[in-house]
Amino acid sequence: MLNDWLHIGIFLAISVLLPATAITLAGFLAPKKPNPLKNEIYECGIETVGEAWVQFKAQYYVFGLIFLVFDVETVFLYPWAVAFNQLTLYGVLEALVFVLILAGGLVYAWRKGALEWV
Repeated sequence: MLNDWLHIGIFLAISVLLPATAITLAGFLAPKKPNPLKNEIYECGIETVGEAWVQFKAQYYVFGLIFLVFDVETVFLYPWAVAFNQLTLYGVLEALVFVLILAGGLVYAWRKGALEWV
């Protein structure tokens, strides 16, 4: 039993030490020649005008997250669609419940105004 835990401990030690070593070595070996040109704000090759930190509405992020959630969740329907001919009634009902939950989430987001791009 201790042998199993030893493997997990070694795995955890390696998974912490390997990235830490890489980050430390990069910090020591990276060239350090700062100048004012390198410290300027760079965005798509165009010089910035005015304040570089612009606040965006949080609604844009919510819109993106809702899109991401529905996009990822529809990927879960692909295996169900591939195996549709082999499914029993229970499998079809599970998929129907899944789609109903997605539709409920869409209606909720729609009523809250999260899908309005203003």
